[in-house]
Order: sequence, then structure tokens, then C-alpha cells
Amino acid sequence: MGHDQKPLKGQIALVTGAGKGIGRACALALAQAGADVILGLRNSNLLADREEFEATGSNVLPVQMDVSKLDEIRDAVSVGHEHFGRIDVLINNAGIGAPNPAEKVTEGDFDETLDVNLKGTFFTAQEVGRIMIAQGYGRIINISSQAGFVALPTESIYCMTKAALVHLTKCLALEWAKYNITVNAVAPTFITTPGTRKWLEDPEFYQSVIDRIPLGRVGKTMDVAEPVVFLATPAASMITGATLMIDGGWTIQ
Repeated sequence: MGHDQKPLKGQIALVTGAGKGIGRACALALAQAGADVILGLRNSNLLADREEFEATGSNVLPVQMDVSKLDEIRDAVSVGHEHFGRIDVLINNAGIGAPNPAEKVTEGDFDETLDVNLKGTFFTAQEVGRIMIAQGYGRIINISSQAGFVALPTESIYCMTKAALVHLTKCLALEWAKYNITVNAVAPTFITTPGTRKWLEDPEFYQSVIDRIPLGRVGKTMDVAEPVVFLATPAASMITGATLMIDGGWTIQ
């Protein structure tokens, strides 16, 4: 980030799934980098520790935004856009992935995961993308996963959606480059979040994960959030269509 400690000062960012885990860390890191942040929340009443955001000096606006509902996407983006006057950065973070052996996946399980991870991501990008096209500027960062590159048992549908996000990233990057919009993704390994805690607290599972990661540790949310901020800054202005692995080396072997 060089000498500029607030490289996103004056910019407006929207983060989906901003209530906890990676989404919350991204929102906080963007605020610390100077951006005002629209927090897309599946339940807009659930914003813990607001003080942390206020300490950054940036403005935050929580909005009701279940990305599986297209009307909530439209309304949330509209409210955020009207409030701040522009949207410069979009972090497509909302995602779900309940483990389920492939032979047991129901149509309901399948549809629910695709509605959030793929359909929600696409239509959020479309809604914000229209604003960015009109502005002639935008930075979109999709949260994929190492699960888009390697198979994880009992996660066939989740893995499939995360692989699709990598290709969607390329497609949107190509179409929207002429509008000065970059579209990139990050692909984290296991990160300690409220969603993964119960798995990582199982010593056997934890050890199996550590054994696969050459750097020898699971990730922290800021290990994802800080590279995400980098992709939104001028330092990354020539990067588009890329997916950055944040996996401690899991997928290189």
C-alpha cells in the first residue's frame, strides 16, 4: 500500500455477507483503507461490534440484503447508491456450503447453494456493474475458494459454484474492461470464521487441514481481507480476470 495509509479515501464499497467472517473482515479492512462501506446483511439487525467500524472514521451503512432474493439485491444497491452517490468497489462475499455427501444432495440443497453462491453473485455484480459502467470506474472482487480448484469431499455443489465464480470473473472482466472496471477473485483455504469453527475445533480434521498446507497454519480473516483491499487499490489497476490463491500453498502440490 506504500506511503498512502488510506488508499481508498473517498471511495464507496459494498460488501455482501458483511455480518461475520471473511465479509466482515473485508468491510473493516476497506473502512481502515479509507472507504465508506455499505454492509450487505442477510439480517440487517445483526451487526455486532459497530464500534470497530466507527473507530476507522469511515461511514458505514447496513442494508438488508439476502442475495438469494433479487428484489433485496436491487433494493440494497439502490439504497446504498442513493445514500453515497456512487459505488466504486464491490466485494461479492456472500456464500454458503453445508457439507453433504454427493449421493445425499437434494434438489433443495442444490438450488439453495446455487441461489446464493452463483445467482446471487451474478445479479449483485450486474446491479452494481450498471452503476460502475455509468461511472466509468469500478473494482469488483469475488470471493471464490481453493474448493474451486481442488475437490473437497462432501462439498461437490460448493466446489462447483466456487469454480464457476473463477470463470465468471474472467467473463465479466473481459466484457467490462472497456468501462475501466476490473474484476478479480480470491481463493482462500480454510479460514477461521464462525462458519468453519466447529470443523476446525475437531482435532483430527484440523490436523488433516494443517497437513495439507505447506505454510502450516489455517488462515485468519485478515489474510483474505488485506489482499482483497489490495485488488481494490490503484496498485492493482492493471490486474483483471485474475484469481489470487490465498491457500498457504495447498493447491501447488
